[in-house]
Amino acid sequence: MKARARNLALTVAYDGTHYHGFQRQTPPVVAVQNVLERALAKVCGEAVELAAAGRTDTGVHAYGQVVNFFTDGRIPVERLPRAVNGLLPPDIVVTAAWEVAWDFSARHSARGKAYIYRLAQCTVPDPFTRNYAWQIFRPLDVDAMRAALSLLIGTHDFSSFRAAGGAPMSPIRTLDEIRLDTEEEGRLSCYLHGNGFLYHMVRNIMSTVVHVGLGRISLDRFAEIFAACDRRLASPTAPACGLYLLSVDYMQTAALDEREG
Repeated sequence: MKARARNLALTVAYDGTHYHGFQRQTPPVVAVQNVLERALAKVCGEAVELAAAGRTDTGVHAYGQVVNFFTDGRIPVERLPRAVNGLLPPDIVVTAAWEVAWDFSARHSARGKAYIYRLAQCTVPDPFTRNYAWQIFRPLDVDAMRAALSLLIGTHDFSSFRAAGGAPMSPIRTLDEIRLDTEEEGRLSCYLHGNGFLYHMVRNIMSTVVHVGLGRISLDRFAEIFAACDRRLASPTAPACGLYLLSVDYMQTAALDEREG
């Protein structure tokens, strides 16, 4: 791959409902990467191997997944999104394409990420949000949830919210912004921005914060769980359907400003 002439980057949005995550899977299991690589191969006239900023899980969505690949294909970057989108199913869309430096990696060049997690307070199940938000059937104390989330801002050991099975890495992470917003009546979204996230970290944070909102965990107990660095004390992992990869940060701002598509 590294002998190829160009390094191209894409931003990709997708509805993860019907995919086994982003990372390529062995057929008949289908992931977003399988579908996207197949379409890019047709456009570029050669096999394509993507590197991605994040490996979202089954049922997780993305507004701004970033990928890159090396190619000898000569299609202009401004034409690439339209050409690829014509071959993709409607739940995967390339929103931008640009040429990047040879040493750019969507994964290794990333300096931060932002996620959104959506909650829907319901009295009965809502078939129209079931794949896009965690439906909660009791009122939530939003102020208590905001107080709990505020404890996470800064640089901390997030071992209490780290799932087993992820890649070995330091549990020390920095979250510099967290907001819990009301999108419309009964709908909440939690925005989290940081320099990196552990496996299932956002979903484990959200499940434990929801238990604070339901009155099952006090604010003091939440602080104790966080400080203990013990995953066994936190709540079970929140559903994947509420999670969205919003955006990825890079140092190469000049290249990013030249996006087209």
